[in-house]
Amino acid sequence: MADNVRAEPPAWWIFDGGGRPHDRIEQLPAPPPWRKFDGDGDQLVDATIPRHIGANAGAALRPDRHTVDLVNAAIYLRRPLFVSGAPGTGKSTLAYSIAHELGLGAVLHWPITSRSTLLEGLYLYDAIGRMQERNDNGTVSNVGDYIRLGPLGTALLDADRPRVLLIDEIDKCDVDLPNDLLHVFEEGTFVVPELERLPDDPAGVEVFTADPGRRHRVVNGRVRCQAFPIVVMTSNREREFPAAFQRRCLRLHLDAPDGAKLTAIVAAHLGQVDDVTRARIEAFLGLHADGRDRAIDQLLNLLFLARSGRDVTEDVLQRLVAPLADESQ
Repeated sequence: MADNVRAEPPAWWIFDGGGRPHDRIEQLPAPPPWRKFDGDGDQLVDATIPRHIGANAGAALRPDRHTVDLVNAAIYLRRPLFVSGAPGTGKSTLAYSIAHELGLGAVLHWPITSRSTLLEGLYLYDAIGRMQERNDNGTVSNVGDYIRLGPLGTALLDADRPRVLLIDEIDKCDVDLPNDLLHVFEEGTFVVPELERLPDDPAGVEVFTADPGRRHRVVNGRVRCQAFPIVVMTSNREREFPAAFQRRCLRLHLDAPDGAKLTAIVAAHLGQVDDVTRARIEAFLGLHADGRDRAIDQLLNLLFLARSGRDVTEDVLQRLVAPLADESQ
C-alpha cells in the first residue's frame, strides 16, 4: 500500500489496511434501510478468541487503495465481498487482515468443496449420535448438545459487532450453492427445524458454535443476525456465477504483487530485506513474468530457510528453487 494511504486515511474508512488493531468499527454508521436486520445484538463478539492461522496476516497483506475502498464499501453496505485472483495473491489473507485490524475475533472459515451444501454452512445435527445415546442409556440429552452451528450459521448470530466469514474457493461448489446462499444473504436469518419443533421456550436452547468450546442460545429455533457479517468469498475465476448472485456482491480482483509490494510483504513477515533477499524476490517475480502462478508463501518458505541457520548453504537453496519453478507443482 502506498504510504499516503496509511498516513492520511480517508475519514470514511473503517478498515485502513495498515495492520494495526483499532476500534473504528464502533464508528460504523447504521446500515441502509434495506439492509437492517432484526436480531437483538445482545451477544458480545469475543475479540480474544485466538485465530488459528494467519497470525501475521494483519501486517503482511499491504492492500492498495482500491482494495481498501471496496472492503469499506462492503462493510458499509452490509454486502458480501467477492474476491478473485490467481492463487497466492492474498485473497484469503484479506479476511484475516480485516478481522485482525478491526478486533472482530477469529475468522469463521468455510472451505468449499464440490460436496458443500448450505446446510453444512448453517448447522449440523448429529441425529445418529443422539439415537445411539438413547439406545445405550435409555435417556437422551438436550437436543442442543447434538447441534453445532457451522461457519455461516455462527456468523449470523445476533452479536453486537460483525464477525468475519471467509467462504474459501467458492469455485469448487456445487451449481446450486450460490443460489442457495442468496436468501440467507438477503434475509440474515435461518431456522433450525430440530429446535423450531420444540415447545415454545423463551429461554431457548444452547447449541455449539463454530468457535471451539463456545455455545449460543437459540430461541424458537431461529437465528437472526443484528450485525451482518463481513463476508469474504474467494474465487480463482475458474467458473461463472449466476448474475443475481454477482449483483448482490461487491467484486474485487487482486493482481499478483509487484516488486515493491512483495518486498513489503516479506519485510512484514521476516524483517529487514537485504540485497540477497531482493535478488531472490526478483527471481520469484521472473516466474510470474513467464506466466507461471506461484503463491507468496512459496517464496516466504524459501526465504525463511535461507535465514534459518548456517547449515542451509547456497547450494541447498539453489536445489530448492527447482521445485518452486517446476510447472508441474
